[in-house]
Amino acid sequence: MTDKNEKPTATENVIEQDDTLKSTGLSSDVTQVRAQKLELLREQIGDVYPAHFHRTITNAELVEKYKDLEADVETQDIVTVAGRVYSSRNSGMFMDIHDAGGKIQIFSHKDTTPEDARALLPMIDIGDIIGVTGLVRRTKRGELTINAQKIEMLTKSLLPMPEKWHGLTDIEARYRKRHLDIMTNEESKLRFQQRSKIVSGIRRFMENDGFMEVETPMLHSVYGGATAEPFKTHHNTLKLDMYLRIAPELFLKRTLVSGLTDKVFEINRNFRNEGVSTRHNPEFTMMECYWAYADYEDIMDLVERLFESLALSIHGTTEFPFGDKTISFKGPFKRVPMPDAVKQVTGIDFLSLKTDEEARAAAKAAGFPVEKDWTWGECLAFIFEEKVEATLIQPSHVTHFPKDISPFAKEVPGEPRLVERFETYCNAWELGNAFSELNDPEEQRRRMVEQLEQAHARGEKEKQLDDEFLDAIDQGMPPAGGLGIGVDRLIMLLTNAPSIRDVILFPARRSKAD
Repeated sequence: MTDKNEKPTATENVIEQDDTLKSTGLSSDVTQVRAQKLELLREQIGDVYPAHFHRTITNAELVEKYKDLEADVETQDIVTVAGRVYSSRNSGMFMDIHDAGGKIQIFSHKDTTPEDARALLPMIDIGDIIGVTGLVRRTKRGELTINAQKIEMLTKSLLPMPEKWHGLTDIEARYRKRHLDIMTNEESKLRFQQRSKIVSGIRRFMENDGFMEVETPMLHSVYGGATAEPFKTHHNTLKLDMYLRIAPELFLKRTLVSGLTDKVFEINRNFRNEGVSTRHNPEFTMMECYWAYADYEDIMDLVERLFESLALSIHGTTEFPFGDKTISFKGPFKRVPMPDAVKQVTGIDFLSLKTDEEARAAAKAAGFPVEKDWTWGECLAFIFEEKVEATLIQPSHVTHFPKDISPFAKEVPGEPRLVERFETYCNAWELGNAFSELNDPEEQRRRMVEQLEQAHARGEKEKQLDDEFLDAIDQGMPPAGGLGIGVDRLIMLLTNAPSIRDVILFPARRSKAD
């Protein structure tokens, strides 16, 4: 502090304002003070945002290297670290700086830190990024610490960080300002680190199982491979309307036709112009694969092995918590045909119902609001969704779907109304969808034409037949099992996340005005 008759220096004036303004919580004034500090720093040290800084060790490496260093011991080891300032105590004598791997304490004192380095302390705010060179020690209280010999400003933060103990408590703010969410919320930071590990784990598992990864187009001139509303765009040079991919299926099957590989997969981004919920985002990640000379039962085994591998990688065990439940990814999973599952829950025996009319009548008699033109299979699928899905908490494969809603799957021998298809459910969510793939070109064309007519009847006038895919199937595709896994939902389960927006770094959101 200055004598009351002495005019404060510019630096002292800024610091005094900063202390006063912090106590009032006026963020706009705090921002102004930081901008003033920036100008002072530029006058004093020149470049406040240097292009390069050479650190010799990360915080995580430092903690690991000196894990056995006893309390109240000072080494002669000099290291250089860098990170964001998360806390400052005693006018900067003690600071905690964080990098991606953790935190380290910085100690600056006249006995250990030169005057020119200490002169920088009043200009350092919470949120600034600094570099520090100094001696490694462990305090009497056991805190791994660096006695600063040199301090460098690497990035001046012009905005204050959220209050460190609570972080961002507003849910929408967490999604809109994900950088602040991760900066102040260790749970979010860990979740996205785990997401990266899960995605790379899927890739490694598939490659180790003999699958080749390929990349297929995200812009399609004809959209297909799933039933969904697409996002539409226009290519100016080609003068062609195009659609963001809703599924990579038809291109991956063409790869199988080519003979490039018998086992192909893609970790892909898909786009569907539909609703947003805790389990749906317009842009999402899938892993889709096709395995020549395999069928849907081979794919069930693949799913179980993959899920078990991921659980072990993230949790070290096949059992893990989700909310108030304990989920087990230990195979084999429960397997149940859809008609059997519906009969168990509702008592309706769909296999005994011979016609669409009988199916609709039985559904109505049980109190289900079915439409007048629904088929046998549509009635079965609707009741399954209404009454059975919510009961599937532990991982389960629901098999034998109606052919009416499965245009790309082979029929179940002896039961032409059902197909060799399964969906994997857990926590009442669909996680995966798989078929014994249809490879009869004439039957494939008939079903796709029928599907196209239904789409046009629903008003989807832009829906077209994918003649290039049908031409490839005419060339001959080997029998195969195919699978699509919703990666985001799988990550939700493995990281105990209640919403899909918690596992997507920058999820879709309404405009700020809304």
